[in-house]
Amino acid sequence: MKTIKTLTLLIASFFIISSCEGPMGPPGQDGDALIGTIFEMEGDFNASNKYELFFDFPQNFEMYDTDVVLVYILWDIVNVNGKNTDVWRLMPQTIVFKDIYPNYTETDVLQYNFDYTVNDVRIFLETTMQFSDLLPAETQDQVFRIAVVPADFIAGKKSSEISDLSILMNNSELKFNVITK
Repeated sequence: MKTIKTLTLLIASFFIISSCEGPMGPPGQDGDALIGTIFEMEGDFNASNKYELFFDFPQNFEMYDTDVVLVYILWDIVNVNGKNTDVWRLMPQTIVFKDIYPNYTETDVLQYNFDYTVNDVRIFLETTMQFSDLLPAETQDQVFRIAVVPADFIAGKKSSEISDLSILMNNSELKFNVITK
């Protein structure tokens, strides 16, 4: 008799426990995803701004001391399969004018460079020539993308994974907020 009671209790317990199933809950959020932000700006280098452009991070943007800032310059626009495609280069970028224009010398050099703080980015020109000798193509309508990236993401990357903006933006380990100004 004791065996029948135990067996009945065991079977009843099995049905009670296995029938405790309800509707599926909402999906959970992914773990700690690394978030980066890209800002875009355009500007002209000239004597009145001392051949410097400044980008102030917005008040509602929080940058950490450990974040890394990378600046890319729109170097060219090329046609790929009938579609205009932006060519971005990681700065600093140096131009040796003799390579482009035969009337310049090997010492005629221009460099696009930058520095940053947690508040802003300064993009500036350095040259061995007189600034007034620079052509409008080098100083006017320059477009930049400023990428703020967590240091944890940058630490394990090869330079090729960072220098190519499209590879960086399409990396599955990092999600970007893109903000144009």
